[in-house]
Amino acid sequence: MAKKSTTLEALLSSPENELGQTVSDAVFRQMREDIILGILPPGSKIKLEQARQRYSVSVSSLREILYRLTAENLVIAEGQRGFEVSPVSRQELMELADLRILLECHAIELSFAAGDLEWEGHIVAAHHRLAAVERRLLSGDFSRTIDWVRYDWEFHQAIVAACNSAALMQNLSSVFDRFLRYHMLAESFRGQPVVDDHRMLFEIALKKDVAAAKDILRRHIRSGVEHILQSKTFL
Repeated sequence: MAKKSTTLEALLSSPENELGQTVSDAVFRQMREDIILGILPPGSKIKLEQARQRYSVSVSSLREILYRLTAENLVIAEGQRGFEVSPVSRQELMELADLRILLECHAIELSFAAGDLEWEGHIVAAHHRLAAVERRLLSGDFSRTIDWVRYDWEFHQAIVAACNSAALMQNLSSVFDRFLRYHMLAESFRGQPVVDDHRMLFEIALKKDVAAAKDILRRHIRSGVEHILQSKTFL
């Protein structure tokens, strides 16, 4: 969801980058990110001509990208009326929270059973990056919010990465991002409680304490839901 080593502009300068990512793939990732970050607001119409100019892509490619986003429930295809960014609702937020708990808890159980020393190293590195950005956010530097979005997912991903299920990781990633969209719309960082949750989850993951990790994750996600509901009046 967040750009890493390659910018969209660089990808658009050539038909295909060194990793085989096409221009269409790059625009898909950018539009997906713009929806999750709230740059494309919930319920907004996606006008093809404006979007074509904004993302420097053909209308045919744009339609393909929008149908891919429809498959992830981030865009709604309205037949002859075009496309719309999927709306948000209290009901969907609760459903996404429950689904994330189900998927991530299952992934934790599998990952803790199979995790090795290399897996532990990835968790340490991921938490180090996340904690560094969270310290900046706590100090009031909200310019690092985009970095936090990326590092938050990378940390949770590192914990469950040893589950050895590509399908599970793919589904969890999609649910995580859709849940994250609500956090970005809340427009506020949860502060010290979320930092404390991440630290405890980090320490418990290295101990491979499945029950404790699941308990913290459930509380972490449900506290996030409460924060969102308190922050946004439209839900």
